[in-house]
Amino acid sequence: MKAYLVLDLSVNDFAGFKTYVAEIPAFIAKHSGRYIVRGVQPTTIEGDWTPERLVVIEFPEREKAEAFLSDPDIQDLFKLRHATTTSKLLLADGCT
Repeated sequence: MKAYLVLDLSVNDFAGFKTYVAEIPAFIAKHSGRYIVRGVQPTTIEGDWTPERLVVIEFPEREKAEAFLSDPDIQDLFKLRHATTTSKLLLADGCT
C-alpha cells in the first residue's frame, strides 16, 4: 500500500533553506519516493488550515517512507529544515 508524507511549511530563512531544496530530492529518490506536490501555495477551500507551502511525497509502501525518515544520512538536512522553516509533517497510508 502506498504511503504519503505531507509537509505544511512556511520558510523563515530562504537563503538557508536552499541547501535543503537542492539536496532532499536525492534522498527521496534513494527511498523510491516521488513528489506528487512540490512546494506549491495551496488554496484553502474549507476550514482554517492555511499552509504557506505544501509538499506531498509518495512512497510505494510505508516502510520506504519510514526508512526515508530514519535514514542517518538525512538527519542533518532535517535539522536544517527545522532551523529554516516552521513546518508540520504527517505520514498517511494510501487506499488499497
